[in-house]
Parts: sequence; C-alpha cells; structure tokens
Amino acid sequence: MGIRVKDIALAVGTSPTTVSLVLNNKPGVGDELRAKILRTAQELGYSAPQGARSGSLCFLHIARHGHTVNRDHDVFIADYIEGLGQGAKREGLGLEILTYKSTPIERIIEAAQASGARGLVVLGTELNASDVEAFSCVRKPLVFLDTYHEFLPFDFVDMNNGDSAFLVVSFLKELGHRRIGFVKGAIETRNFRLREEGFVASLGRLGLGYDEGLVYTVDQTFHGAYEDMLAILSRGCALPSALFCANDIIACGVLKTLKEKGIDVPGDISIVGFDDLPLSSVADPPLTTIQVSKAQIGRMAIQLLQTRISSEANAPPSKVLIGGRLVVRQSTMAVPT
Repeated sequence: MGIRVKDIALAVGTSPTTVSLVLNNKPGVGDELRAKILRTAQELGYSAPQGARSGSLCFLHIARHGHTVNRDHDVFIADYIEGLGQGAKREGLGLEILTYKSTPIERIIEAAQASGARGLVVLGTELNASDVEAFSCVRKPLVFLDTYHEFLPFDFVDMNNGDSAFLVVSFLKELGHRRIGFVKGAIETRNFRLREEGFVASLGRLGLGYDEGLVYTVDQTFHGAYEDMLAILSRGCALPSALFCANDIIACGVLKTLKEKGIDVPGDISIVGFDDLPLSSVADPPLTTIQVSKAQIGRMAIQLLQTRISSEANAPPSKVLIGGRLVVRQSTMAVPT
C-alpha cells in the first residue's frame, strides 16, 4: 500500500485535512507548516493520484458548530477521506478537500457553486435538514455523507444507526442487563437522533422497558461529556446497569467521570460506545463499541457521485445505509447472578 495522507499527517503531527490542503495547493496553512508537510511527503515517497490530471471531485469538510466535527473526531474524518480518495482514484479523478469551520451555510453554497470540481461530496454530520435543503440551488452532482434525511431529494450515504443500536441492546440483554440507559449529545445531529430512536425501538422489540429517566444529556466533546456527567452524578441519579453512549467520545468522557467517582466499569456498570475510534481501544477499560467502515462509506459516496456524473443525472435519489459490527472489549460484562 502506498503512502496515504493520514501517514503524512501522523509523521508531521497535524490533521489529514491540513495535509490535504497543502497537497492540493490550497490556502489556509502557514508557510512553515506547509514546507514541513511537503518535505515529509517527499521523504516518505508520497505520489499524488494519477487521476488528478483528468478532473477532480471535491469534499466539503463542514463543521457548523464543532461539537461533533472537531479535533477529537479527526481520525474518523480521515477514514472518510481515505475512502473518498480510493474511490476517486479508481474513477481516474483527483480529490480536492475544502474545510469550513463555523462558516455561514450561504458562503459554503457559494463556494460549492463556484467550484471547478465535477461533483461534490458534502459532510453532513453537523448539517440539519434546512442546511441540506439549501444545497438545492447547487447545479452540480451532490452526495451527502454521514447523514440521512428521508424526504429530501439528494443522494445520501450513512451508517445504519438503527440496526447498530439493535446490535448493542441485544448484546446487553444477552449479558443479563434489563435496565439500560442512553447518553446522548446536547446538540442534536441526525445520526445521534437515529441512534436514540434505534435504542428506544430496540428496547421495545426485545421486551425491555424504556425509562426516560435513564436518558442522560451531555455535551458531545470529551471534556464536556465528563463535566456534564459529573453534574448528573452530583444530583444523586440512580444509574442503570448499562449505558449505551451516542459515540465513543461521549463514552470516554463518561468513563473518566465514573472512574473519578469510584464507580467500577464494568463491575458496577457496563458502557458501550459507537464509532470504534482509536481512543476506544486504549480507554480504561477498553471500550466495547460499534465499528462502521468509514472507508466503505467514502467509496460508496464516490460511486454514487460518479454514476450521477456519467450517465444518470436525472435518476431518483439513492439513500444507502452501511451496517456496523459490534467490537467487544472490557467495558462490558454479564450481570452477576
């Protein structure tokens, strides 16, 4: 396997997005860091995709508020970028990456319309339905990544949150847990909402009771989740025997809180996350979580985009969901009998 963007990022100590900006000769990176990235890329033997000469696709890396798409999430986005790059190369195309942080949606759409790319993949993690609908005026093929809206006429590729939630609840039931709670993010994203809905539906399907008092709301950053969970525990809330967290970052913040409070995981309570970020395998204890192939999602997005570019511009929209698998680690255990 050749040298990848994230290999260069790791060697330099920066984000894959920053490396991609430099390799695509885009502004927004200081001269010293730019020179270091280019020097490292040369030393590692990186070569740009050959397809870049025949046109390019563009990935819009959007952080509307940064509570989900932030530095803690960079590795997650890097896997998407890797899959997008693989898909673009397979189609003989280059991949351009544009990053927007707290940028008005109108400015992002203006840039999308002005882009010379043949098609656009839009990171929809922090976009609500109105934000997505605003892209209707863009006269280029579009695919939205990491979100899903049933009634909007766009192509979407997302993880199957409902099926994945069922995997988690089924697993916890098999371990003997009957009081299972959910920890959600304070700022709602579509994926978080679908995970919560999947959690509630799974409880009903498996004959387990739903208790609204066992649903906890925290900020979805690591430190925010830690501090909010401290506040929840200070109110004397009775915890269930297991918690399903909306993602790994929240789960790790919760783990830190429980450890400080002397609550043993998994002896006193089992914890499950979602995303299988690298931090989940080095957490204390290592985190049981849902793994979804982000690279596969990226490749599928390019496939849909290229189909729409090449021959089926007027085809009905496609909404593709990619399933996940449960990765069992030491943060869960059977209820003692």
